[in-house]
Amino acid sequence: MRKRTEPVALEHERCAASGLSSGSAAAALDVDCRLKQNLRLAGKGPAEPRCTADAGMKRALGRRKSLWFRLRKILLCVLGLYVAIPFLIKLCPGIQAKLIFLNFVRVPYFIDLKKPQDQGLNHTCNYYLQPEEDVTIGVWHTVPAVWWKDAQGKDQMWYEDALASSHPIILYLHGNAGTRGGDHRVELYKVLSSLGYHVVTFDYRGWGDSVGTPSERGMTYDALYVFDWIKARSGDNPVYIWGHSLGTGVATNLVRRLCERETPPDALILESPFTNIREEAKSHPFSVIYRYFPGFDWFFLDPITSSGIKFANDENVKHISCSLLILHAEDDPVVPFQLGRKLYNIAAPSRSFRDFKVQFIPFHSDLGYRHKYIYKSPELPRILSCFLKRGCAPGCMMMATVWGQDMGFGHGRPSCAWGIPGEVRTWAPALSLAA
Repeated sequence: MRKRTEPVALEHERCAASGLSSGSAAAALDVDCRLKQNLRLAGKGPAEPRCTADAGMKRALGRRKSLWFRLRKILLCVLGLYVAIPFLIKLCPGIQAKLIFLNFVRVPYFIDLKKPQDQGLNHTCNYYLQPEEDVTIGVWHTVPAVWWKDAQGKDQMWYEDALASSHPIILYLHGNAGTRGGDHRVELYKVLSSLGYHVVTFDYRGWGDSVGTPSERGMTYDALYVFDWIKARSGDNPVYIWGHSLGTGVATNLVRRLCERETPPDALILESPFTNIREEAKSHPFSVIYRYFPGFDWFFLDPITSSGIKFANDENVKHISCSLLILHAEDDPVVPFQLGRKLYNIAAPSRSFRDFKVQFIPFHSDLGYRHKYIYKSPELPRILSCFLKRGCAPGCMMMATVWGQDMGFGHGRPSCAWGIPGEVRTWAPALSLAA
């Protein structure tokens, strides 16, 4: 019996011993696990902000990369457009013609061209002429300001009959863009009307409320038709032609044609003229970004010629036989002053002007007349009076101008209209009578 129970007791002792050792082992393992957990928890403190900072840097770099990618994409698009435009213009010459005429730009907007009274022209009549089939042009006729009371409520027939009065007539040919109701144009009409002139102006076909498709030939024919219409009603009254900017090209085309048929106008006035449309396009501020582009002439200038647009003032003046007056501001940003002076240098020695006077009147840049504000010059009435009449009144400063003396156009300075401030400089050849 004792022998049987001894193994059992030993077994229980072994089990208790083994149980104790396993419990201590478990306890030791549990302690070890807690230490590791505490270390992990303690380690989370400094690691967390480091991870956050890394994530922030990654986001910032991602944003920079995204911004640079967008910027590069925009630059590539701009570069592609810059390169594509010349090819587009070359393939579609009509685009260049549109940019020259700008007849689709109607400024000021929302004016009724049928009511010139809304623009302060209370002595102006609006009517329409038809130079060709399917072509209609809108015309304004402003009578001399001294008649403004008599003109109230009068119809077209009264205005047409008024052309036969003793007052001279100016046919005004405006430039590109806008209409006959443009602000600076209206102000010029008022100045000329106050000086006793009839002013007849119109919108070429395709401009304003005129019907038709613009072209150099069409614009010239419209001007010829209006000139003949005036001559048929004006009797022996002098008729002068005044062209501004692009209108100078129409004016020289017209006058050359009139001289060839031996019916020249009494005088031609060119305000802010150019030599020809190619040189003007090359000098225009819009061409600056492409002026040094390889093949500039082929891409941009040849399409103009292929569209039949020349406006060759430099060639036309060689075939004109009437008095010529050129007005140009030094600070003209659209048609460079040098082109107007170059045109004068071509015209003055021409044999066609042998019996007629040719004058070039510059306006100092300090005056700020730029491209279309020469009408503001207080000297303009005197310039026109001396040029369009056979002689000047005694003491008129324009006589001094003809002899190369001071013109006094520059804010009281003792210099001529163009020159170095403070110096007595004149443009004597430009202001003298042609031999």
